[in-house]
Amino acid sequence: ITDVQEDELKNLEGLEEITSESQDGSAYINLMFEIGTDTDEALLRVSNKLDQVKQYPTNIEKPVIKSGGRREKAIAWMILGSLDGYEGVLKHEFDFLDEYVTPRLERISGVASANIYGGQEREVQVIVDSDSLAARKVTIPELMRALDIENKNISAGNFDEGKRRYIARTVGEYKSIEDVTKVIVKRVDGIPVMVSDIAEVSLGYEDVGMIVRNKGVTTIVMNAVREPGSNVLTVMKKLREALDELNSGILKEKRLKIEQAYDETRYIYSAINLVRKNIYVGGALAIGVLLVFLRNFASTIIVAMAIPISVIGTFLVMTLFGRNINVVSLAGLSFAVGMVVDNSIVVFENIFRHLEMGKTRAEAAYDGAVEVWGAVLASTLTTVAVFLPIVFVQEEAGQLFRDIAIAISSAVLLSLVVSITGIPM
Repeated sequence: ITDVQEDELKNLEGLEEITSESQDGSAYINLMFEIGTDTDEALLRVSNKLDQVKQYPTNIEKPVIKSGGRREKAIAWMILGSLDGYEGVLKHEFDFLDEYVTPRLERISGVASANIYGGQEREVQVIVDSDSLAARKVTIPELMRALDIENKNISAGNFDEGKRRYIARTVGEYKSIEDVTKVIVKRVDGIPVMVSDIAEVSLGYEDVGMIVRNKGVTTIVMNAVREPGSNVLTVMKKLREALDELNSGILKEKRLKIEQAYDETRYIYSAINLVRKNIYVGGALAIGVLLVFLRNFASTIIVAMAIPISVIGTFLVMTLFGRNINVVSLAGLSFAVGMVVDNSIVVFENIFRHLEMGKTRAEAAYDGAVEVWGAVLASTLTTVAVFLPIVFVQEEAGQLFRDIAIAISSAVLLSLVVSITGIPM
């Protein structure tokens, strides 16, 4: 089956690599596309290709297509709990979660999939009586084949009546336990043998494959996996809103609740706060060093103006480039904090030198800035030349360090503008 699917998928546009793993009862195919490929379009193309596969055995389920890969780390884990008055069994709520909760979570923009672990699905159990089988000369394969054949809706074609066309079909899918018991397995000497003659049919739960416990109570857990490239902070915000909606609505009606046990954004916010503190501390230390060497508070403030102006301007530049303020971009700003004052120091010291030569403030400001602007420009461009090429790298390294490159390049270029225009004023 996997080979047939791979033959259909291998010619997909933009496909770079295809790998597969097959084992007893399941198979997994991983497709890697070129960087920049639209995920939604890729999913549609993959779905269309798999629809062209016509050689599936009758007992094979339809393939499930997901973006992000099965090893993609979940951004949230949630535990099913009960409210006062709940009289059911938590591990038996699998079908309820699968029908009402996971579809709601998967409708969130940025969520690739929501998965359920633990619990037991409901199933129709056919308990065969071996003595009845032998007495009626029925085999297990015959019983399985009869149950499978009868559990189908079959098209009966269409017919026209006037200007209308009617489509007909025979409905055979099981709707109740009684439908299963009335299935005719075979005829022995002209007498029909029904399922009820050789087996007991009941509605039960599948065997336990995984046990999840929370505070000693067997329950069910769920997770949410985000789509590649989506903003985890935005996705998590929408996920919390969806959980609040479910907890106050359909879950409350069943005396159930879902509690979030893991939130990846907590670590992200913690990292952002740490980097933000580093920026503040780095800026304060840079100003302190300026004060030690300039030995003049007013001069220090003038030069230090380059720090907030460059940082705020960098935020605007990143917004124009469509980039988010994240841990990586803030790390780039923390690197640039000490660099943005370099140009201002050079221009300020040269203006001060011209003042000591007896020139007026206006003359000193103009001559001092004009005299060194070429050197300051060259110094800035050499720094930008190191980082800017990273912006155009399409590989993983470029995707990872692009925000750092944009942050540092923007901050340094803005510091050049501040040193030439702001400092002389």
